[in-house]
Amino acid sequence: MSKNIEEIVLAIDIGGTYTKLGLVNRDGSVLSSNVFKTEASQPFGKFEKRISQEVQRLLSISTIANMVCAIGIGAPNANYRTGEMINPPNFKWGKQVPIKNMIQEILDRPIFMTNDANAAALGEMYYGAARNLKNFVVLTLGTGLGSGIINEGQLIYGQNGMAGELGHVNVFADGRQCNCGLKGCLETYASVTGIKRTVFELLANSTTESVLRTYSFDSLTGKNISDAAHQGDTIALQAFEQTAMILGSKMADTVAHLEPEAFILTGGLSQAGELFLRPLKNYMEAALFNAYRGKVKILLSKSESAEAVLGPAALAWEGLN
Repeated sequence: MSKNIEEIVLAIDIGGTYTKLGLVNRDGSVLSSNVFKTEASQPFGKFEKRISQEVQRLLSISTIANMVCAIGIGAPNANYRTGEMINPPNFKWGKQVPIKNMIQEILDRPIFMTNDANAAALGEMYYGAARNLKNFVVLTLGTGLGSGIINEGQLIYGQNGMAGELGHVNVFADGRQCNCGLKGCLETYASVTGIKRTVFELLANSTTESVLRTYSFDSLTGKNISDAAHQGDTIALQAFEQTAMILGSKMADTVAHLEPEAFILTGGLSQAGELFLRPLKNYMEAALFNAYRGKVKILLSKSESAEAVLGPAALAWEGLN
């Protein structure tokens, strides 16, 4: 197929909370998009029906749908070799979820699929904060903690396509229970879900006044905690401090393995901005080997949440090249 400027790709970002769809051109312009709740705790068949409806709806309302030349999919624990989600920890869809085959039945186009954080890393390299970087790590701080590693401009997949699961390195040997089955995983502390758990632990062990006491666990969001912290809420500030300490230490470990130019943070937890970035940088620097100090940047993604489809789009364009 010729690579003219009229070609577009269908990009699909499957998250633990929301699934986002977009039609994207080579320049990274999102020409049409929609979003719906993933309902990861519901049976996979329900999602399968819903995404089929949403893809058809997106294509039907667009006058450029016939120009779709490929599909890019980013999903948690996605194996780019098999096209399956393998034991996704925050989903109740089974051990091997045939995402690629399911999408192929909806729209017959070449499909490129990888871990959502891997896709996010490609999106940052093609369209975002990492345009001039060749060695960096993207951390997606959302429902869980995902990571994508770029080395010399190439995405690291590993032997079986599952490299870069920094969310499941161990923080505490007998720490918090993770949905993956292990205990003490980094994502149980450094994610939106993790910081919510920290907030409720702090509330339970303190009589300090906090606006966060008005929320149930399910209703509390990362934005609520960020807003409270910006307003000087003591519990919210303590929660970010603890989260920064844990994540900063593990980022220092990652520097020892990879020596990246930068970490790029995206997802709900990064919405706190400098309030989170400052202590995170300090804790990382304090834990770094001398040779690395002062050399590794921590950047915030410039992409809005609605632009999460740019990662899968970049994956599709790269696959076509």
